[in-house]
Amino acid sequence: MPDAKRTSFHHHAPMDDRLIPLFSSCPVTVFPGFCDVHVHFREPGFSYKETIRTASRAAARGGYTDVCAMPNLNPVPDSRAHLEEELALIRRDACIHVHPYGAITVGQKGEALADLAGMAKDVIAFSDDGHGVQSDDRMQEAMQQCKALGKMIVAHCEVNSLLHGGVIHAGAWARDHGLPGIASESEWRQIERDIRLSADTGCAYHVCHISCRESVQIIRDAKKSGVNVTCETAPHYLVLDDSHLEDLGKWKMNPPLRSPDDREALLEGLADGTIDMIATDHAPHSAEEKSRGLRGSSFGIVGIETAFPVLYTFLVKPGLLSLEQLLQAITVRPRRRFQIAQEENSYTLWDLTRSYTIDPKDFLSMGKSTPFEGMQVFGSCLATVCNGKLVYTAPETGIRL
Repeated sequence: MPDAKRTSFHHHAPMDDRLIPLFSSCPVTVFPGFCDVHVHFREPGFSYKETIRTASRAAARGGYTDVCAMPNLNPVPDSRAHLEEELALIRRDACIHVHPYGAITVGQKGEALADLAGMAKDVIAFSDDGHGVQSDDRMQEAMQQCKALGKMIVAHCEVNSLLHGGVIHAGAWARDHGLPGIASESEWRQIERDIRLSADTGCAYHVCHISCRESVQIIRDAKKSGVNVTCETAPHYLVLDDSHLEDLGKWKMNPPLRSPDDREALLEGLADGTIDMIATDHAPHSAEEKSRGLRGSSFGIVGIETAFPVLYTFLVKPGLLSLEQLLQAITVRPRRRFQIAQEENSYTLWDLTRSYTIDPKDFLSMGKSTPFEGMQVFGSCLATVCNGKLVYTAPETGIRL
């Protein structure tokens, strides 16, 4: 990374005048606004975990100007009326662009299809995230409708009959500590099915948060055979594995951290383009919900404020990924696949030389549970501008919004 006072990555829009003095006080790198296609913003229905206001500000602090919000809400956005409740909150409270998903099935129960046609014009895609669609016929029907509507299916892949009450990866740590495990097959078996259905229907298909080596290979082979499939993984699967586990709720997520071999396969898949993008799966819960150890805590961790520093520190600085490759994975490819425009006047400023310890007490998100707590990272967001509006400034800049 050059030590220039200002390094710009594809930024040509006029700079907010309040930000110009930053370039004389520290090395500043300008990036296009990041794009996260997998977040949980918890409203409507679960505002004790997070709100659109707090989550969008946390996203801005992480450098994100566009996010896609999953539908595990109350009410579930499975109809035009239910979707409108979420849209109203987004219009009122979001400081960045929040693109909602519509549910694939009513109530995300995997039975009757949601009103896909009624929601299509106002959702980014359709997903039952948090729930794998168990019925082959239902998923085929959904893909047929989405193909006709010009929309993508975005799938959380999980075969319920293979879960067996698991809480972490079915590996050495689970065996050594007497905890029920989640087999990799519960993930890759449904990916295999969905890829077959995508090939049959011609529906565009995207796989959420892949975590194991079999998933990487199945998607690699499908791409070679011409299936219209893309996929994402998350920072924690690229940087951590089940050898790092402790019996704390901050280590519990779904899918779970898998083996070191799985992590290596994910890194290889990212490097060769099999894995198209990195999404955070930002999933805040209350402190109480994350206080019951691996067995009793809710699945899900937060990550939107730490994603870039973690990826920059543990992938780019050691040379596992170039900075340009990282930007492709968190900005260019997600925008291309999800047809989200990169606005010239949406950008984020970073000091990549600043090192600090991740402390959840500093988070703008209401969720504080992260396995990256206490880690030393490089990269501090100084400011984020969304559609010409300054939406985040770091306290050290002295710039008030």
